[in-house]
Amino acid sequence: MTYVLFDIGGTNTRVTVSEDLTKFGEIKKFKTSGDYKKGVKAIVDAAHELLDGKPVEGAAGGIRGILNEDKTGLDKDSILDSWAEKPLADDLCKGLKCKDGVYLENDTAIIGLGEYHFGAGEHADIMVYHTVSTGVGGAKIESGEVDVAAFGFEPGHQILDIDRTVLGEDVPPTLENLVSGAAVKRRMGTEPYEIPQSDLIWDELAGYLAQGLRNTIMYWSPEVIVLGGSMIVGDPRILLDDIRKHTNEALDGFVPTPLIVDAKLGDDGGLYGAMVLLQHRLGQD
Repeated sequence: MTYVLFDIGGTNTRVTVSEDLTKFGEIKKFKTSGDYKKGVKAIVDAAHELLDGKPVEGAAGGIRGILNEDKTGLDKDSILDSWAEKPLADDLCKGLKCKDGVYLENDTAIIGLGEYHFGAGEHADIMVYHTVSTGVGGAKIESGEVDVAAFGFEPGHQILDIDRTVLGEDVPPTLENLVSGAAVKRRMGTEPYEIPQSDLIWDELAGYLAQGLRNTIMYWSPEVIVLGGSMIVGDPRILLDDIRKHTNEALDGFVPTPLIVDAKLGDDGGLYGAMVLLQHRLGQD
């Protein structure tokens, strides 16, 4: 049997094929089209190149943004706005001619699923994945599944800078606007990767992120927090030891600090998560 796996990001899309849902082969990576029809066609074309005529049993993947209630398409997103309110799962299934359907999940949640099963998640009963990159996202993984949620998870939009001493009056005082790559570029006037690791801002960012992780710990009570994204695993980066130190200080002994670790799967996390999603949906786990 052959399965198609994909990861649709705001910048790039990645497509690959798996024969057994335990590993995958060559990955085709290309720019995500802002045009919905072109974007779907690019995914289908890339998959057929990799399939080389083999029939498709099923397909799964992640896409950035908020999914609709039945997870068959994108409800809304600030970047992939032309993809919103379109029958993505149906259109991909038609193009791929897949037997058992196409399954979708939010891109951050599906990376978390991959990290739990194949990466840094330690197979904890409750794991949280946070990504700090251009934006900030996260998801709760419980007993190996993305936890049930009415509207998905948006930890990057939690309010932190309540008195607006850092961001001022014109920027929403969210975690994302404190620690994301886009936020740092806006405040500092330069790309984060151009800021030396010795600059004090990296410790400041660790402190802001720790306040967000404190809320994560209080609300979701995870055993393990896995951190990914370019601001975490890039170079320079928000250092893990600084994040742990500030998180421990923020908790101040009220509850134990869970294990906080770097993600292991890099850009392939969403594809690993897509394999797990298909395993679960097709009853092969």
